[in-house]
Amino acid sequence: MSQPQPRKLFVTTALPYANGAFHIGHIMEYIQADIWVRFQRMQGNEVNFVGADDAHGAPIMIAAEKAGVTPQEFVARIAAGRKQYLDGFHIAFDNWHSTDGPENHQLSQDIYRRLRDGAKLISVKTVEQFFDPVKSMFLPDRYIKGECPKCHAKDQYGDSCEVCGAVYAATELINPYSTLTGATPVMKSSEHYFFRLSDPKCRDFLREWALDDKRLQPEVANKAREWLEGDDGLGDWDISRDAPYFGIEIPDAPGKYFYVWLDAPIGYLASLKNYFARTGRDYDAFMADPATEQYHFIGKDITYFHTLFWPAMLHFAGLKVPNNVFVHGFITVSGEKMSKSRGTGISPLRYLEVGMNPEWLRYYIAAKLSAKVEDVDFNPEDFIARVNSDLIGKYVNIASRAAGFITKRFDGRLASGWASAADPFLARLREAGASIQALYEGREYGKALRAVMEEADAVNAYVDANKPWELAKNPENGALLQEVCSRLIEAFRILTIYLKPVLPALAQQVETLLNIEPLQWSDVGTPLPTGHRINTYSHLMTRVEPKMLDALFDAPAAPAAAPTDEAPAAAGIEPLAPEIKIDDFAKIDLRIALIVDCAAVDGSDKLLRLTLDVGEGRMRNVFSGIKSSYDPAQLVGKLTVLVANLAPRKMKFGISEGMVLAASASDEKADPGIYILNPWPGAKPGMRIR
Repeated sequence: MSQPQPRKLFVTTALPYANGAFHIGHIMEYIQADIWVRFQRMQGNEVNFVGADDAHGAPIMIAAEKAGVTPQEFVARIAAGRKQYLDGFHIAFDNWHSTDGPENHQLSQDIYRRLRDGAKLISVKTVEQFFDPVKSMFLPDRYIKGECPKCHAKDQYGDSCEVCGAVYAATELINPYSTLTGATPVMKSSEHYFFRLSDPKCRDFLREWALDDKRLQPEVANKAREWLEGDDGLGDWDISRDAPYFGIEIPDAPGKYFYVWLDAPIGYLASLKNYFARTGRDYDAFMADPATEQYHFIGKDITYFHTLFWPAMLHFAGLKVPNNVFVHGFITVSGEKMSKSRGTGISPLRYLEVGMNPEWLRYYIAAKLSAKVEDVDFNPEDFIARVNSDLIGKYVNIASRAAGFITKRFDGRLASGWASAADPFLARLREAGASIQALYEGREYGKALRAVMEEADAVNAYVDANKPWELAKNPENGALLQEVCSRLIEAFRILTIYLKPVLPALAQQVETLLNIEPLQWSDVGTPLPTGHRINTYSHLMTRVEPKMLDALFDAPAAPAAAPTDEAPAAAGIEPLAPEIKIDDFAKIDLRIALIVDCAAVDGSDKLLRLTLDVGEGRMRNVFSGIKSSYDPAQLVGKLTVLVANLAPRKMKFGISEGMVLAASASDEKADPGIYILNPWPGAKPGMRIR
């Protein structure tokens, strides 16, 4: 009987937005995908696993402007910090790229031309669009907030509601406001480009693709059915944005750019193309091969784009559509949404810094994952108990009970004459491989690991029944001791095969201990040879100590301006600074100031020059980095708050005599605005704030 041909797989995770470091949600998704990729490679399948930074859009453009660098420089700074996370958690992407790479520019424009010229699915319409009169720019949907027109939830973004999941146009919001300046946006006309998702041929294709019960998870397919068959149906998708915008230019449309959600998923293809170019492979031939399978791992919040827009774009551009989109839920801590300020956030970098084993987290997350769209909860007590019980008490315990006797008593050599595939003790363990294999394939990691631990329990029962430590007390039991411990080493090897997708670094340690080549799934049925010699045992994994969890959740407070390594609460609120005494506060002299005049600073993209009356009988000159959020004329005549006893600072543009107070979110994607303090009417210049 001929062996099946190895599969050819193209696997991606959702692209992280390049305005901040990885947070724990990213790591959870990457671990989930990495386990599946490693499992497939253990089957002998070819896997091409790629990722990239989602580098375009208004948030990055505005953040770069605030930082005083180009968008490319801003993205490069973020990208430089990716490796420590990926390596730290043993996440083995074959390639990491950027959606601003030349491959993505070329592919995005090519796909657009195919949709425009071949499929005839691009239309141009003049639309009324929100415009920020203070910032003097058209507002992307994510820079407009208001009341959801469907469920009336407050503070919802201009493209979708995070409460009820409704998708709508920003113009449908009730009481909209600009998140950049707080101004009420006005309507202005602009010519926009649309992908006609409402076309009957798109609807017919998506009904066939998205509602196939062999493709999407049932709950995802049901959601797609709601979108496809709802009263409103599918609307045309606005794929253009007006300058200024950091993105990819639309061919034959000066001043127009692709909306970031058009070119971001094409970044999957661009990263693969970049990888193939670097490794001397034919990208076009690989993607044209009917045997190539394409899979995406994504979070449930971006299902709409990946199950409707993305497959329709690919199909009508004449390209391969995904075989499947694997959707997962969010990660919570002790049942609560992630929040640094409430102490319920997990910093991936902090996890590594306090010395916690990354494979503890890989195992714990995997033990909680299923093929359903369910949230994963990190519970500290459960984490300690599960890791210590399963990995140390059950799995590692087997090797620690047997390997030492083999190396000390028998020169590291396993017993002879018993190691057959039909050995009764090992038969059950080997037979379990097929069901565990199927569970990994179906991404039922939790069930797979429970099955592995059931087998580990059976092996430990053999340990307890045969008591090698008792056998070792009598020299006459030498042959039996060697046979018992050899069986345990073989059982440990098989369990390691089953755990290797989840615990790759530990499996590598075991391969060194057992003096064997890297383990493949097919090795389950091939026992170690007679008289095989293993190496000296050393500790494979330590236990989790509660104090480590205390250190994880008690991260030292960072300075207010320091970059964070994960997304904060939804509103972008930072944790509180360290406690101070009343005497410390009294040292700061805060005064009401009247803005007498305000002007842009020549040669600066960030600064405004404020002329302030602080009740001293003279005017003060203060430079403030608020240009991105305020028109100078808007501030004249307003009251604000000044740090009046701050030492004067000599700047390139003059002397700054104090500091105007302003508020901003720690997560610029959540809210990139800067908000100066405006005292209640009736306050007078010079009044002290106490």
